[in-house]
Amino acid sequence: MRTLAIGVALTAAAVTLAPPASAELWPGNYNVNIPDRRDFHTWAWAANPCPPAMSFSPDCVYVSANPMPIAKAYGFYGIARLVNGQYNMTVDVPDGLRCDDIYYGPVIPTHDVYTWDAKTLSGTLQSTFDVGCDGAPGGTFTYPFWLTRL
Repeated sequence: MRTLAIGVALTAAAVTLAPPASAELWPGNYNVNIPDRRDFHTWAWAANPCPPAMSFSPDCVYVSANPMPIAKAYGFYGIARLVNGQYNMTVDVPDGLRCDDIYYGPVIPTHDVYTWDAKTLSGTLQSTFDVGCDGAPGGTFTYPFWLTRL
């Protein structure tokens, strides 16, 4: 009986002290999963509130994207803004499209737009390029992605 009482008390404390459900990207580090993108890197994002000089809005997140490994990849910074439960972040990436051998082949710059749900942390990446691999016409590739808190 005593064990049951302790269990009930601990459960009540856990529910009471749990952080509130919120539509916000909590400050911290996230693994970025983009399984369909042709890239040998994995990415980690460091998410922090925007400095006051950038935005006075609490719905602004400063993202530092870091490739792993660093070899033949460029980290980038972006501003994610929360609008109607969706985060949006636009970045220009010098090596967004990898051609031929993904390790040693040429790379093409892309204009990437990340959009993801604030609660599920999943969404889409639209990666647009002016010219494709081997001189092919430009276009846009869309990839599903999700964030996992580290």
